[in-house]
Amino acid sequence: MKDYMAPMEGITNHIYRRAYHRFYHPMDKYFTPFISAKPNKRLSFKEICEVSGETNEGLCVVPQILTNNSDDFIQTALLLKEEFGHREVNLNLGCPSGTVTAKGKGAGFLGEPEKLDAFLDEIYSRLDMKISIKTRIGTHYEEDWEYLLNIYEKYPVSELIIHPRIQKDMYKGRPRLKAFQKAAERLSIPVCYNGNIFCSQDYEKLVLQFPDMERFMYGRGLIANPCLVSTIRNKKQPDKRTLRAFCDQIYGDYQELLSGERNVLFRMKELWNYMAPTFTNYEKYAKKIKKAQHLREYEAAVESLFSQQELDPEAVQGGI
Repeated sequence: MKDYMAPMEGITNHIYRRAYHRFYHPMDKYFTPFISAKPNKRLSFKEICEVSGETNEGLCVVPQILTNNSDDFIQTALLLKEEFGHREVNLNLGCPSGTVTAKGKGAGFLGEPEKLDAFLDEIYSRLDMKISIKTRIGTHYEEDWEYLLNIYEKYPVSELIIHPRIQKDMYKGRPRLKAFQKAAERLSIPVCYNGNIFCSQDYEKLVLQFPDMERFMYGRGLIANPCLVSTIRNKKQPDKRTLRAFCDQIYGDYQELLSGERNVLFRMKELWNYMAPTFTNYEKYAKKIKKAQHLREYEAAVESLFSQQELDPEAVQGGI
């Protein structure tokens, strides 16, 4: 079995990945939040941190690229290969955000199958490196999936990571598992499942339905409960001591990296939006974390949460 960490903007950056890798079940691959490809692309300091071997030591990191322009994709992929040694890149065809899809990128690119086909023909014919794809199954209609599968099976996709929702679903409702099954049975290329794995029971149901599936990507469920894959693979149960050490490392690393309390608080608040509901009676503590204007206020709120509440078994074992 292979386990992957999904790319989540503002969350799964190199700071988070490094702490996760230290305290929890190591992932086989860590996919970076998307890098926007542009003409004459040069990486920012933030992007360099995401793809540099120095800031990701010991981790298998796959940079994800967002664009609908083949020349820009190729130029960025070559930059990542020649300057940072990456042998694999990932194409983002899954982001459902309106600001992304309005530009015909991410999941929005799926609505232009002829343009997508030409794009893939260009990048696979001109690049000598692995190119995996993270995709949804369409934009507005599940019937789009048939056309997309016809395109994907034409190319040497190193791995197709499927989030079986259409773009307009966003993250609502249940994944469309029949669409995933269709791809798993039809395609000869490696296929990975992504979507709504919030607990070990969710994983077990998927394994029963897809017994030959060997690749899984974890997103929101893992961010809420970092011990998720450790439970699935090693039967390790979440504990506050490990979670506290994990959070403290992220907090300390952000203080070293970022300037100003506000920037550190923004990052930590974003993380706690996911993690706080895994505690019992978390509401008032989450509110204090959200309202904190200074680091000392944040630290006091987190200390109170850890000292006064426990991890909720229903949240971490039964899904959120």
